[in-house]
Order: sequence, then structure tokens, then C-alpha cells
Amino acid sequence: MPAEIKITFAEMREMGVPGLLICCSDYRCSRSIAISGNRWPDQVRLSDIEPRFTCQACGRRGADVRPDFDWNRKPVATMGCR
Repeated sequence: MPAEIKITFAEMREMGVPGLLICCSDYRCSRSIAISGNRWPDQVRLSDIEPRFTCQACGRRGADVRPDFDWNRKPVATMGCR
């Protein structure tokens, strides 16, 4: 099955969302971190950067990268992405 093609950073920024939620691709680990998406250019798709991440907790390569619609909220503890 081909990888899902996700929106570009330009499309994400048009929605007013500058942040990313990076989730471990191993559903058993499910660690996540919120980061800024400002370092990537507009034409890059979120799916283009997913293989570049390695989970610092379990060592799994690859991640689920999503727009962080709660980027402007105070951080709270999270159990991960599902």
C-alpha cells in the first residue's frame, strides 16, 4: 500500500497552523513531541519528512507527522498519538 500523501507546509500555514505533532510510527510506543514547522519550505509535504524522524524512546525510524492544531496551547502531558 503506498504511503499517504499529506498536505504541504504552505497549505498548513494557510490554515494558520505553524506547529507539528510528531508521533512515533510504532503504535506500541506512541511517543509524541510538538515542534515548529518553520524550518521547512512551503512546497514540502508533511509526508516527505516522515521518514527522517527516529523515535528517541524506542529507536523506530519513521513518524506520523500532523499539523498541531493546538500549537498555541500550553503543553500538557500526553499519552501519544492514536
